[in-house]
Amino acid sequence: MSRAHLYVIGIGPGDPELLTLKAVRALKEVRCVIVPKGQQEGASLALTIAQGAVDLSNKTIVEVHFPMVKTTADTTKQAELDTKWKAAAEIILDVLKAYKTAAFITLGDPSIYSTYYYVHPILKDRLPEAEISFVPGISSINASACCASIPLTLGNERLAVLPATYEDEGLEAILRDFDTVILMKVHKVFDRIVAILERLGLLNQAIYISHVGMKDQRIYQDLRGIAETERDYFSLIIVKKTRPLSL
Repeated sequence: MSRAHLYVIGIGPGDPELLTLKAVRALKEVRCVIVPKGQQEGASLALTIAQGAVDLSNKTIVEVHFPMVKTTADTTKQAELDTKWKAAAEIILDVLKAYKTAAFITLGDPSIYSTYYYVHPILKDRLPEAEISFVPGISSINASACCASIPLTLGNERLAVLPATYEDEGLEAILRDFDTVILMKVHKVFDRIVAILERLGLLNQAIYISHVGMKDQRIYQDLRGIAETERDYFSLIIVKKTRPLSL
């Protein structure tokens, strides 16, 4: 009997044309597509993107709810999160037992802030004989830099990627030490980030990219004028110190 095979596929940031040939081939081959969702209700953006590149009408679609909060210092709440990760892993295990081949699709690239890795150890422990293949995807980091027509790094420049939720001291140290800094998850701490950049004299060296690769993609060179309604989860800030930004 053939062993189960799970493809963990990065489908890029939003534009279906950014799926790799390997991602398209894997999606065509599998019998079932597993779709992570941050909310129980509503459509999956990842599924919508994948459907723009591959006809999935003959595939079984299994939606799995993943909590938006990944970890916490609160031991009681962490235990609750662990229970949810285990429940999600159980659904994936059932899919692999039933279909043998399946794809788990994830926005961007599987190795960068991917939800999948919270269930990976459970799957490896419970079904060690299963083959798990990772298909790289274009991340919002790469796509944003290309859309803004700026290099992330040149020569011996150093690049840092981190959540904008870092404490002020740590964030300021990184902004001072690195030539290019990518700040993820900026929407909830946007005003604090703007204040830090202004304090360090870097505000004019920062750009804000929202919904990269999607129909409503926006690029802002002036962070001061960005309304609260224009700040959301699918956004990041690139701080480029070594040369003026140009679009």
